[in-house]
Amino acid sequence: MMKTIQIESFKVIGIRVRTTNENMQAAADIPKLWEQFTKGNILSKIPNKIEDTVYSIYTNYETDYTGSYDTMLACKVTSLEEVPEGMIGIEIPKSNYTKFSTKGSLNDNIVYNKWVEIWNTKLDRVYITDFEVYGAKAMNPEKAQVDIYISTK
Repeated sequence: MMKTIQIESFKVIGIRVRTTNENMQAAADIPKLWEQFTKGNILSKIPNKIEDTVYSIYTNYETDYTGSYDTMLACKVTSLEEVPEGMIGIEIPKSNYTKFSTKGSLNDNIVYNKWVEIWNTKLDRVYITDFEVYGAKAMNPEKAQVDIYISTK
């Protein structure tokens, strides 16, 4: 189900990798970033955090989903004044977003499969910032719900 909503700008702090969907590069880079996030206990090191919801953010698009882009794992924060070494802080701009939701086992690639569906949808994308939300509903990996927000015109 698709629904378009406007989201106000918000600030996040987290870790980032530059990647591309070419040659399945993102399929290697993004799990590595998650591993770094988890093993490095990044969640507990983010200052001025509003909540423990993790945002998987896609931004700095070179062109569209076929070009290079940044993937960032981050949390919403109240301020970007204090950004720990090795992390980055950015402000996600106010935008219209089309929301997609996927449910099931994270091991069944439900998020990636939803992205494939999104790439094949005739959305009027702006390629500024897109993000996935891993909140309380995503904590059980067998019965996860992940919401994906795509910036659109």
